[in-house]
Amino acid sequence: MGTLASLISALASGEAIAAMRRARTAAIVYGLAAVAALCGLGFLLGAAYIWVAGRYGPMAACLGFAAGFLVLAGVILLVHQLASGTRARRRARKRNADLKALGITAALAVLPSLFKGKGGKELVLGPVIALVAYAIYKENTKPRPHDPDDEAG
Repeated sequence: MGTLASLISALASGEAIAAMRRARTAAIVYGLAAVAALCGLGFLLGAAYIWVAGRYGPMAACLGFAAGFLVLAGVILLVHQLASGTRARRRARKRNADLKALGITAALAVLPSLFKGKGGKELVLGPVIALVAYAIYKENTKPRPHDPDDEAG
C-alpha cells in the first residue's frame, strides 16, 4: 500500500511540475507578445503623428494628440468610477447575504442544544421576540414617499 501511495504522489508531483513549466512558458510567450504589441502600437502612433503633422503642421498635431489622449484618460476614469460604484454595491449585497446565511446556519446549529437545556425555550423566544419587535419598529419608522393626493383631501 505504501508503494502505491508513493507512486501516486510521484505522479501527482510530476504532473504539478509539468503544469508549472507549461504555465511559466505560456507567461513568457504572452509577455513577449505583449511587448511586441506595445512596440507596434507605439510605431502606429508615431506614424499617425507624422501623417497628421505633415497635413496640419507639427503644433496642431501635438495639440490634437494631447487633447485626444486627455479625453481618452477622462473617459477611462469616468468608466472606472461608474463601474467601481456598481462593484462596491454588488460586494456589499453579497457580503450581507453571506452574513445572513452564516447567522442562520449558526442559529440552526445551536438551536437543538438550547432546547435540550434547562430554560432553553425562553432563551430562544426572548431574542426572537426582540427581532420581530425590531423588524416591526423598522417598518413603521421607514420614511414614506410623498403622495400629493394626501394634501388634496
